[in-house]
Amino acid sequence: MPLCDRAIELLRELPRESGNPHLFPGGKAGAPLSQMAMLQLLRGLRPGLSVHGFRATFRTWCGERTNFPREVAEAALAHTIPDVVERAYQRGDLFDKRRRLMAQWSEYCAQQPVPRDDNVRQLRESAS
Repeated sequence: MPLCDRAIELLRELPRESGNPHLFPGGKAGAPLSQMAMLQLLRGLRPGLSVHGFRATFRTWCGERTNFPREVAEAALAHTIPDVVERAYQRGDLFDKRRRLMAQWSEYCAQQPVPRDDNVRQLRESAS
């Protein structure tokens, strides 16, 4: 997985558990953080948040804000090619293109959000 420089910096700053090879250690010695723990964390931050929402945000940004081919965005999400024949002909991993895509995503994520004021309106209220 190609990571941008900032992601690598953040991962290097994480505290490590001696003898545990996982970046995100779980409650049991040597075990990774469970998917349920991640989901509970997100639910605690804001009801309705999900990992899928983060992935959907990334995919929407790829399609609307970049010129990267669809195949690069799908590979960045680790999606497999559904067509067996097309998959048989895809020999590369698009690694360099995915690296550039992730660098652009990092730049996008680091931007200051547009302030909400009288000139900016939310078009749709959340379902919560």
